[in-house]
Amino acid sequence: EVHLAESGGGSVEAGGSLTLSCTASGIQSNNHCMAWFRQAPGKVREAVAAISTGGAGRPWYADSVKGRFTISQEKSKRTVYLQMDMVKPEDTAVYYCGADRECTVLAGILAYGSTASWGQGTQVTVSS
Repeated sequence: EVHLAESGGGSVEAGGSLTLSCTASGIQSNNHCMAWFRQAPGKVREAVAAISTGGAGRPWYADSVKGRFTISQEKSKRTVYLQMDMVKPEDTAVYYCGADRECTVLAGILAYGSTASWGQGTQVTVSS
């Protein structure tokens, strides 16, 4: 069974930085897609950033976070990070770590299938 554990959420002022971590267990493959999604109150869950753990291709970012957020991985710890810089109030959301077989981008948007696994989520609040 796949288990994803997020940490690092909290409150930060606009313009500040925050780092989220996601440690995975129970994933047999060394080549899969790890991603961060977020869901703000009253809105649908949206993909933020993704990385292929096998190293193929470059990380994917949503247009809204390009140049501000960075996704990275530490393979030995099976941990994926989301470095959030220059945060904005509109970044406020519950951030979820996800794992799926591969990173599929449709019309510029990362799409996760029904096989995806999810963490419990961690709250990020950005004050103006």
